[in-house]
Amino acid sequence: MSFALDKRNAIFLGVCAGFARMTNTDALWWRLGAVVGTVLGFGLLPIIYLLVAWLAQPRTHDA
Repeated sequence: MSFALDKRNAIFLGVCAGFARMTNTDALWWRLGAVVGTVLGFGLLPIIYLLVAWLAQPRTHDA
């Protein structure tokens, strides 16, 4: 399975929900990792998050 933004389950831009769907895990863990990584000072993490949101294709939902 390839990565795609998951706008339906998104809280902000759908990046964490997309990673959760791709890895078959709960999006909560990806969101917590993103928040903790940002708070602990991984300065590039927010920039990488925004780049992924900008470059990735949105997921096409089945009806």
